Parts: sequence; structure tokens; C-alpha cells
Amino acid sequence: MALNWWQGGIIYQIYPRSFMDANGDGIGDLKGITGKLDYVASLGVNAIWLSPIFTSPMKDFGYDVSDYRDIDPMFGSLADFQTLIDRAHARGLKVMIDQVISHSSDQHPWFEESRQDRTNPKADWYVWADPKPDGTPPNNWLAIFGGSAWKWDSRRLQYYLHNFLESQPDFNFHHPEVRNVHLDSMRFWLEMGVDGFRLDTVNFYFHSQGLEDNPPVPPGEPKTKGAPEDNPYTYQRHVYDLSRPENLIFLQELRALMDEFPGTTTVGEIGDDFPLKRMAQYTDGGDKLHMAYTFELLNKPRSPEFLRDVIRTTNDSVRDGWPCWAVSNHDVVRMRTRWGADEDPIQYPLVILALTLSLRGSVCLYQGEELGLPEADVPFERIQDPYGIPLWPVFKGRDGCRTPMVWEDASHGSFSTTEPWLPVDARHLPLSVATQESNPDSFLHQVRQLIHWRQSQPALVRGELTFIDVGNEDLLAFTRCYEEDTVLVVINVTGQSQQAILTETIGEVLTGHGFESQMLGQTLTLPAYQAYYATLA
Repeated sequence: MALNWWQGGIIYQIYPRSFMDANGDGIGDLKGITGKLDYVASLGVNAIWLSPIFTSPMKDFGYDVSDYRDIDPMFGSLADFQTLIDRAHARGLKVMIDQVISHSSDQHPWFEESRQDRTNPKADWYVWADPKPDGTPPNNWLAIFGGSAWKWDSRRLQYYLHNFLESQPDFNFHHPEVRNVHLDSMRFWLEMGVDGFRLDTVNFYFHSQGLEDNPPVPPGEPKTKGAPEDNPYTYQRHVYDLSRPENLIFLQELRALMDEFPGTTTVGEIGDDFPLKRMAQYTDGGDKLHMAYTFELLNKPRSPEFLRDVIRTTNDSVRDGWPCWAVSNHDVVRMRTRWGADEDPIQYPLVILALTLSLRGSVCLYQGEELGLPEADVPFERIQDPYGIPLWPVFKGRDGCRTPMVWEDASHGSFSTTEPWLPVDARHLPLSVATQESNPDSFLHQVRQLIHWRQSQPALVRGELTFIDVGNEDLLAFTRCYEEDTVLVVINVTGQSQQAILTETIGEVLTGHGFESQMLGQTLTLPAYQAYYATLA
């Protein structure tokens, strides 16, 4: 069981730039994170996941790596990171780090060498292609951040592939040395003591060497996930530029490495035209990823019908694989705003968290979600995100979910002693950690109670999920079964009271989670934004 801590584990995602600034430069750092580990441990989570901390020019805030084996001085040093690992482990927290290996920074020495000519030792480490006879890019592939996925290089007289920014050239994973160098880098961090990796854009590693044009999305079919619908990237069916079959072989090589370090894990980020199918493919069989997440619950739809369909489809698709659920992260509008703008600002986020913690799978909890933070308002002149600047105002980028944590209702939220890299939204200050800690009825205390209670329920942590019919489509109802224990879960995510007709024989109504309900005969009444848990006889 200890080796499989990740299965049903709760992973607290930390965005290092915005968690805690210990040196007063306006940017969060490793010492700041280390100083707040007691707070994180108090939540009852199993692990922390750090967004990228490697050496980087920070054009995409760490997702453009220029050294895969060192810490960016902005965050601290390797010694600081070792201290963080040791102190996290002393508190029972595992440590996971982002691995961004589909692409690097254009300032990485490997790319600087690769672009010099077509014959150097690293000439084929990145994806290069000749232009068409008329000088245009080799095909119609698009970058998620806008425009063509190809950038002209005057030294090689070729284009290089970049699925994101022009400053993020894509590696050529068809080259065995590329695969090996990344596995060696991950071994470096595993030997240092990290407990796992979050794998950025895990289905982007390989491309079709034929460089065929992607077809358009057929009329009436759903657009690709993981990008705003007003982004032309979603107009293509991404057949040739990602999710290639060769990726499965590399994931098996990666799993073999992880198996050398018992108790470690991987969680992959999947943005795909058919994400649930890809999640199943990448996590089944016990020989690839341990778990993965998609953008299904990071999009805007959120009706009970939509949620049921996603949960059911995931449950039916993944089989012996393992999903990881997230309703917020550093790339999307915070859930309270994205889904709950018209709902109760306290009870709605809480019941969505209860639903997430009740599903078969692991959970990623993004920093600040335990405080019930809404999306921050970042004025255009303070926007930092390279994704948001060219698409403003229709898409404002990702800065609104990346603003600093609010530790106290004080200047800059006591995140820093100086002006932070992103402004603190004034609406966040009354929701600070210190303010909520002093109020036993606060959202933070309710979240902490819910997490600790859930962690004590083996059926909710590891059990199989089966939907049941309670005669009300506005309710989400299912059982979780683990060994001899079966827990009935009925959740009302709507703002109206709902009734359920239960045909199961109830053993014990479970309490301690903080939700309310009333049972009269076989009829269960759930007030707005409430959850019901009971064992079955």
C-alpha cells in the first residue's frame, strides 16, 4: 500500500513563482515553499507537485528549460531543493516535479548546437524540415500559442517545429539519444529523492516523420481539447503532430526507469482530440504511465449531465488504468469563477471538491483552491502570460489563476515584502490563510475537514465506481467498492434541493465530512450543494 500511495492520493499543486517569496524579490522560491510545508501537510494531502523550477529564460515561466539538471537561481539552488525534499519527507509529503521534455528553450545549449548546421552531433536532436518549393512551411501544423508551428532558421535554411512559443523548439524523439538523455535527467532527480513526475504535454513527444498535413475537424464533430475554442488550433484534427503510436514505446521505457525506484509515480497531462481514449491507452497495462489527466473537467461545461457523462466515460474507458482528476490548475480559469460564477461562492466550490474526492482516481488540488479563491483580475498592463497577450481581450491568458497566494490580509497578501511579479487581487485578501484559520467555520476549515475525512475512507480512496439510478438526473449517484466495504455517494451540485429514491439497503450513514441530508423512508432529500455518504448493508 505504501508503494502505491499515489493511487487515490491527493496531490497539492504549487506554482513556485506565486506560493511564497522568502528573499523579497517579488517572486516565489524554494525556501518560501519549504517554510510553508507545515501548512500544506495540515491539509491532509499526500504530495506536492512543483511546476517547473529548472534553469530557464522564463519566456514561458519555466516551461522553456535551458538546463534539465539545475535549479533556476530565481528559485534557489540544488541544496535548497534537497532541503525541501528532506523536510517534505519528514512531514509525510511526497515531492513531484514537472518534466517538460517535449521541447526545450531555444537557449538550451543542445538547440544552439543543433541550429548551427545540418551535420553537427546534435543536428537531428530537434525537428527540422525543408521548406516547400515556394519557401513556405513544410505543412499546415499550428502552434497552440498562435500561428504556424514552424519557425524559419537562416543558419540551416530550414524550419524547426515548435508546438508552443517560437522560443520552444520541439525535440525529435525519434532520435534514440534524445530519449536517453531525458531518461538520464529524470534518473538524476530520482536519485536526489523526488517521488515522481508530472509530465507536461505527454502526448506531444513524437511527430509523424512524413510531415503530412492535419485534416480539418469534420463539421459537427467536437473540436480538440486543451485550447480555447476561438483558437484556430482547435480547427484541426491533430492526427500527425501528436499522440503518435511510437510514444507508447517511450512511455514503457520511462516506466521501466520508474520501476527501479519503488514508490515513485508519473502523472501525464493529455491534450488530445480524444483525451479519454488517450488516457486509457497511456495508463492501462501497468507498463506506461501510472496515471494521467485530461482537460475534460478543466473546460467550461459543468451541468450534472456533463459531469456524469465525463465520469462515466472515463470510468468505462480507463479500465485498469488510473485517472487523475483536476478542476483547476495553472492553465485555466479558477473553478469558482469558471463554473461557479452564478452559484453560492462557498458551498458550490466545496461540493465540487467533494465530488472530485469521491471519484475513482487521484486528485490534484491547485494552490488557493482550498481558500475558495475566484479568478484574479489582472489589468492588461500587468499581463505576463505570452499566451494571453496576443489573444486579448477574448482570451486573457492564464495570469488570473497564477497570482500570489494570500497568506494574510495585508500588503501583497504577505506573499512578499515587495511588489509581486503579478498583482494580488483585493478580493483575495479577506480569503487569506490567516483570516480563514482564525474562523472555525471558514471554507479552509471545511476543506481540511473534508480531506481528512476522505483520507480515512478506503472505499473512496481506492474503490471501484459504479453508477446507480436514484430517479433524478440532477443528482450524481454511485457506489465505491473496495474489498468488503461499499460506500454509497449521492451528490447535489445544483442550487436547488433535490430528492433521490434509494433502493439500496443502507447500513450506516457516514458523518464527519460536513454535509447535510435528510432520509425519510427510501427518499433522500439533499439540500442545495450537499453530499450524502453511507455504507451499504
